[in-house]
Amino acid sequence: VQLQASGGGSVHPGGSLTLSCSASGFSLDNSLIGWFRLAPGKEREGVSCISGSDGKTYLAVSVYDRFIISREHGDNTVFLQMNNLEPDDTAVYFCATRKMDTWVGTFCREAEADFWGQGTQVTVSS
Repeated sequence: VQLQASGGGSVHPGGSLTLSCSASGFSLDNSLIGWFRLAPGKEREGVSCISGSDGKTYLAVSVYDRFIISREHGDNTVFLQMNNLEPDDTAVYFCATRKMDTWVGTFCREAEADFWGQGTQVTVSS
C-alpha cells in the first residue's frame, strides 16, 4: 500500500494550488481518504476528507469556502483544490486513508488512519 502526495509549492496570498494523492496497492472505492496538515506550533488538522464509496465529503471550517476535495469514481487519485490561499494555510499536507468503518467527518476530525503518505509542503507568503 502506498500513498503518493504531490502538488505542493509556494504561492502568494490569494493564489491557488491543487494537491494530488495517488494510491496504489488497494482501491479507494472502499476507503476513506483525507488530507491533513501540520504547521509548526499547531496541532494536526483534518482539512478535508472524502468517502470513496459514495463521494460524501467533509471540510474543516477553516477551509470550507476555499478548498474542494474530489475524486473521479474508479480513479485511485484524490485531489484537493485550494483556492484563495492564506498564510495560515502554510503547512505540510499529508494524505491518509482508512477502511470505511466510520463516518467521513469522524475520520477527518480524529485523524486515525490506516496508512499515511509522505507530506508535501505548502507555503503561502507575500
